Formats: sequence, C-alpha cells, structure tokens
Amino acid sequence: MLVQTTRLFPLIISHHLHPSCTRSVRQTFRWSGGSIAAASRGLRSMDPGAPTTNASPTPAEFSTTPPVGLLPGETVVREGKATILFPSANEVFYNPVQEFNRDLTCAVITEFARDLLAQRGVKVVVPGEKERVVVSLSEEANEAGIQTEEKDGVEESAVTATVGEKCEHGLRVLEGLAASGLRSVRFALEVPGLQSVTANDFSTKAAALIGRNAQYNGVSHILQASCRDASMLMYEMRGKKDRYDVIDLDPYGSPASFLDAAVQAVSEGGLLCITCTDMAVMAGNSGETCYSKYGSVSIKAKYCHEMALRIILHSVDQRAGVYQRYIQPLLSVSVDFYIRVFVRVFTGQATVKNSASKQALVYNCVGCGSFHLQRMGRRTSNGKHMKYSAATGPPTGPECEHCGQRHQLGGPIWAEPIHDLAFVQKVLSGVSGNPSRFGTSKRIEGVLSMVTEELEDAPLYYTVDSLSSTVHCNTPPLLQFRSALLHAGHRVSLSHACKNAIKTDAPPAAVWDIVRCWEQANPVKREKLSPTSPAFKILSTKPSLEACFTVREDANPQSRKRHLTRFQENPQAFWGPKARAKVGGGISTDLQDKRKKCQNKRKNQIADSSQLKSFPCKKFRQVRFIIHKAASLS
Repeated sequence: MLVQTTRLFPLIISHHLHPSCTRSVRQTFRWSGGSIAAASRGLRSMDPGAPTTNASPTPAEFSTTPPVGLLPGETVVREGKATILFPSANEVFYNPVQEFNRDLTCAVITEFARDLLAQRGVKVVVPGEKERVVVSLSEEANEAGIQTEEKDGVEESAVTATVGEKCEHGLRVLEGLAASGLRSVRFALEVPGLQSVTANDFSTKAAALIGRNAQYNGVSHILQASCRDASMLMYEMRGKKDRYDVIDLDPYGSPASFLDAAVQAVSEGGLLCITCTDMAVMAGNSGETCYSKYGSVSIKAKYCHEMALRIILHSVDQRAGVYQRYIQPLLSVSVDFYIRVFVRVFTGQATVKNSASKQALVYNCVGCGSFHLQRMGRRTSNGKHMKYSAATGPPTGPECEHCGQRHQLGGPIWAEPIHDLAFVQKVLSGVSGNPSRFGTSKRIEGVLSMVTEELEDAPLYYTVDSLSSTVHCNTPPLLQFRSALLHAGHRVSLSHACKNAIKTDAPPAAVWDIVRCWEQANPVKREKLSPTSPAFKILSTKPSLEACFTVREDANPQSRKRHLTRFQENPQAFWGPKARAKVGGGISTDLQDKRKKCQNKRKNQIADSSQLKSFPCKKFRQVRFIIHKAASLS
C-alpha cells in the first residue's frame, strides 16, 4: 500500500528511527516542503499495523524486489551484498575507497562472533565456507599444503546462526557514525550471529536514509536507525546489561572525542573497531595537536605510520584505565591514508596496573634516524606477587652516539604487541578459504600475511632507503640487507605499514655497522662530506663486525615469494579523504577547485620544460622586489 499523503511521512519515519530523533525529523520534513510529496510516492507503508507477508525475511528473499523505490536524483551503490540508495547530491558521506576497511571489518567481526558465540553454544555459519582451514606461511606448512583445523572433541552446537537472521544470543553492534548506513547494512547481510545492529548518525538526513536503506535491503528486523549524538548514546548504554558487544567508530578525522564513551559502552571482552583518518596529525605534522587529542606527541620519522597505530592504542588504553579497564589489541593496520585498530576491552583492577609498563617514550635522532624506547613504568615478578616501580633511564645520552645530533622526544606510545597472531591467523584462514566473499580478498590476504610475519617484540622500524640516504651511498637490495642482519644473529621482518621497512631486534649500533660495511663495498666521496654531517661522523667509525651480504633463503618471506598483493596502487584519481560533511547535511563541492588553487600556483603554465630554467620563481621575485625597493630608497 503506497503512502498517499505527506502528513503520514513523519509518522512513518519516526516509527522507523530512534524515538529521541522524532521531533527533529518532523521539523526536517516540515521544512522540506513539497519535496516530501515526491519522497512519499517512492515509499511503501511501514506502518506496524499494515499486513505483512514475512516479518523476518530469509537471506533467499533479499534478492526479491525491494519495497522502497528510488527518489529523483538518487543513485544505487553496490558493495559486497549491500545495495545502498545514495543521493547524487552528496547529502551524506560515502567513500568508495574504504571498501577494504569495510571488508576487513566484516571478516574480523565474523571471527570474533565465531569465538564469542561458541561459548554461548551457538555455531556460526558463513555462506560459501565449506570447512575451516589454517593458513600458515611457514615453509613446513607450505610444503605440506593447507592443514585442516583439528577438532577439539566438542560436539557441534545445536543452535546455528546464519547471515540475515536474528540470533537471540547474538552480538549487539553499534555503528556510531553511520552516514549512509552502508557498513551497518553489510554487517546485517554478511556477518552471522547478530542480535541487533544500531546505525546511528547525528544528521537527520543520514538517519532517514539509513532507515530507507535498511528497508531496501530487507534487514529492518536486525538494523535500527538512530539519530543521536554518538557520545551521548554510548554514555546512556554504560550499564552492564545495556552495553554493546561491538562498537564501530569511523569518523571523519579524529575519533578522540568518542573514545571515552566507547570504552565504557562496550561489553566485557567486547570489540572496539576504530578508524583514524587524521594522519597528518598522527604522523608528526602537528605534535602539539596530537598531544591534545591523544595524549601523545607525534614526531616526523620514517616509522610514523606504525607510531600512529601505537599512539591510538595508547590513547584507548589510557582512557580505559580510568574505569579500571584495559585493552587487548587483536589487529592494527595502517593502510593508505588511515589507520584501523581492533581491540578487546576487559575489566580488571590488578591488570590495569600493568598499563604504565606497556607505554614507552621514543627518543628519535634527528640526524640518522636511530631510535630508543624508554618504558614509562617497571614491573618485576616477586613470586606470586608483582612489584611496580618507576622506570630507570634515559636509554641514551643527550647526543646521538652514532652521528652526534640531538634527540627528539615523542610519545608515550603503546610498546606491546599490536596484533594477536592467533586471531589474525583465524581471520586470514576465513578470507583465504572463501575468497569470493569480499571484493578485496586478495589485498586482505596480502596485508594479513605480512602481519603474521612481523616481529611482535620489535616496535617501530627502519627503512633501507633512509639508512643509505643518511650516508649518501647506494641503496642495498632489501634481501641482502635482511640477510646481513640474519647472518649477524638478529631477527628481522618486513612491515605492512611500509614497503621498504626493516623491523629488527638488532640495536642501532649493529644496524649502522652493516651500513658501514655496505659503504666500504660501495664507497662514497668522503671529501664531499661536511665534517658536521651525520654521514661524516658515522663513516668515520670503523665497523665492529664483518657483515655478510650473501642472500639467505629465509631472508625472503613467504608473502613476498607468493607475490601477494601487499601494497595497493592508487585505485583512482583523488582517492584520498573526501570533503567533510556540512553541519546541516551535504558535502562541499569545491574540493577539486581548492586542490587546483593550491597546487597549480603558476598562472601562466609552461608546456615546454626547457623554459622552466628561465621562469622566475616566487622567491626570486621577492628578492628582486627587495633589491629594487632598496635602490629606490637610496
């Protein structure tokens, strides 16, 4: 039955949205005037008294014709199993490049639901998944092939949870900033074992669109739209019986203002999924701003992307400690222009005392890039008891012992492992065993494969090109440099955060000894080096070891041998962060104009590159103006 009058439309939407946003939604539609009549003609009745054929549609019914039609100017966005109505006028935020983020989140929540619901006697069934396998990148497992997971003897659960069906003992999920609701709709369609999904957004236009998208995809029995302030909504759900099992925060920019509420509103052992897109702040461009938001000073360094992960983990753990809670990182990835962390939150006063010893300050040399970590606290085991004391330091002198330059002080950061390798292995097995489930399965497999190869107890990393650039010599091949560290008795791995990264437990002195040995085979012109330069100071010291650059078999990791998609190329032009949404709804359309204004500063473009030498630069024009001004005054 189609809605015939505009008077019924606010009642329909207010029934479909959260009760607290009814008044604002009514005002919004009252202001909209005649546009509501067009919207009403495209909707079917959602009145609870209207007769319905199926209250809870099955997954097979999702392919039938949806009851909600397109409004004028709307387009359809398809991602995963979701089909989203999206206003072509950019009234709500949507970024197609974040598909990897959403695919990875669905994979992580699926494995989290599998582990948690198994304790409640519920078995999770994933479409297309025949049998669980363990994917190992070790050479022994690679020769033996894929191994089937061993059964632990426990009888299979009688209760099963499938996608698209409401599970009474399932997970309660909250997406705090849902925008179009794409992520929440995908949760309802692709993640089994869900009791409810709350898609919240402060924008009334976005909340109304979320309700329509839920109806369009046939998941209204699982997904509820909400129009609330995300922090206030989470604060109201702090009670132990009201907390969410999963909270997903993906704001535009910093999530700092939502962390305090999130660590209180997540259940015991619940999952926090947090995205940060303010990488300029977290990567060292504005250390004072980073401190005001996350309680940590970021510094410009080659390892800035991993440091950003450790900064957000430190910030979450610090806020959780206020409420006698602590975190357990499951997976932390730094890709493209954002970082994504998945952590579990627990309660325990005794364990919270360990937090100080898990944080560390970073001493970074501005000359050669060497770094040292200084723990914030110290804990020692005394039988059954744990003794806590202040840490001793500093780990280095006022000047770098290698190049003589000063140190920068950054942090504090999370200094413990940022991944749970056992959990990452489960996610990797689920994705590789069912590659057709996600559109970015190859990239997820490549990134997670690198994560499983990373050294857990070696925070931060060096880059081969920066080491060679410091001494002005040729860059050694990656495999040869890794082999030299292995020959010297140290452990080494790559990093998913940077393609030229070297994570190692070798001290900085051993790393620079290997660089000196490489420079001896590929000498630089010492006479051109300044006596005060870091290169002159480093190369003036003789190496204390004889490095061997013969390539070892174990120097090349399995993810590299298998040519996995570890680092993706730019998918499209202007693929970075999109424009910020306006307060009253909508997105500014002058982003490209702003980029052209900032990047194409020359008014008269030169097509012939040979004429660039004769083109006066801005600084040259300023100097010439000053000279002429001084001549006129004299």
